[in-house]
Amino acid sequence: MTEEKMLTVRDVSIILGVSEKDVLDLTENGTIPGYKVGGVYLRFKKEQVEQYKNKQGLLEPKAPKKEAESLASRIGDFFYFNDFYIFALIFVVLLGYLVYRGL
Repeated sequence: MTEEKMLTVRDVSIILGVSEKDVLDLTENGTIPGYKVGGVYLRFKKEQVEQYKNKQGLLEPKAPKKEAESLASRIGDFFYFNDFYIFALIFVVLLGYLVYRGL
């Protein structure tokens, strides 16, 4: 008798193209059957995951291709996500200038 290989949460997230948290949420909802070991979902059957993936492919149409982002939106995103580091750099430079000047 051959043993079938069970998938981990990471394997399922790669197959479905979602995060590991989403896989756990889908399992908690009962959408994807999972097997608990010690109270935590750790293993999944490949056939069941493939079945869910195929069912989702039939239900949800493919998303249209995303248009390329403009340079302005990319720059805006850069400042939005890195504002703390930018302000910290300005503060350190200002503090260094004040220390150098002897104030």
